[in-house]
Amino acid sequence: MSLYTLARPLLFALEPEQAHHLAFAALKAMPARPARHDPRLAVEAAGLAFPSPIGLAAGLDKDALAPDAFLALGFGFVEVGTVTPLPQAGNPRPRLFRLAEDEAIINRMGFNNRGQAAGVERLRARAGRPGMVGVNIGANKDAADRIADYAAGVARMAPVADYLTVNISSPNTPGLRALQDAAALDALLEAVMAARPAGGPPIFLKVAPDLEPADVDDISRVAIERGIDALIVSNTTISRPMLRSKYGQESGGLSGAPLKELALQRLRDFRAASGSILPLIAAGGIASGADAWARIKAGASLVQIYSALIYKGPLLARRIEAELLALMSSEGHSVIGSAIGTDQP
Repeated sequence: MSLYTLARPLLFALEPEQAHHLAFAALKAMPARPARHDPRLAVEAAGLAFPSPIGLAAGLDKDALAPDAFLALGFGFVEVGTVTPLPQAGNPRPRLFRLAEDEAIINRMGFNNRGQAAGVERLRARAGRPGMVGVNIGANKDAADRIADYAAGVARMAPVADYLTVNISSPNTPGLRALQDAAALDALLEAVMAARPAGGPPIFLKVAPDLEPADVDDISRVAIERGIDALIVSNTTISRPMLRSKYGQESGGLSGAPLKELALQRLRDFRAASGSILPLIAAGGIASGADAWARIKAGASLVQIYSALIYKGPLLARRIEAELLALMSSEGHSVIGSAIGTDQP
């Protein structure tokens, strides 16, 4: 029995945001020694060399408080944020719900963060340390011009990010997902790419799972035309599959195990729509090596996890890596890259 298995009932007895802050305090107190990764797991995507395909999704370390601690836990890369140009408190509490019976989370946080200026300071302080750290950017809820917010975020965060993610897929900022519509997306990506400084980092786009086939085609086309470097598929869902928890009908985005099949299908859709032109990063319902392997074979170069950490514990990335290596060996792959997209027609 692991230490986390023993500690989890105590953490789950706390209100979710209290447990989150307690876990961060423990992480920040740990020595952050860089993790070692098996070279067979190395992946090249979007012009970057990732030591492992297993990443931490945005939303857990919103303010870049502990990226090195997460890298030390075994993640091949960490995505911090979402950070907005100005600090904002987010939505009123309660806004985070633990659906333990479903191994799921519902959140309506609302991009609560300390703002981009604070994020820049923290990331500058880690300059020169090893490890891949991306920055997820968003718009302030009350912004008069959200496209301008994204462009400003690209310009401000580019010097401290290994890559940037344009997050237009959160369901918790009213109207934000409308930026996924073809015309709005084209205008947004035109501004975002123009704001990237010369020699700046790759830019990724994070999309929702709640899309129709025409949306998938439009997003893929616009992203390719505007030179986006990768797509992250996907964010939380506003749909509600059968859930056992009493919190199942709370408003907000659902993540965790119930999202797995929807996120996998959307990944397959984007792979079919974009071919191998756009690198894909899979997120949503990934909790094991088998889950990660299914996404890689469906076309993902990288995967990200978040909610599963709450239920499986902080050593999950290391466990997934070990399981991936075993699956690679059993199916005759000497490197992880040779498995990408092998399940797609």
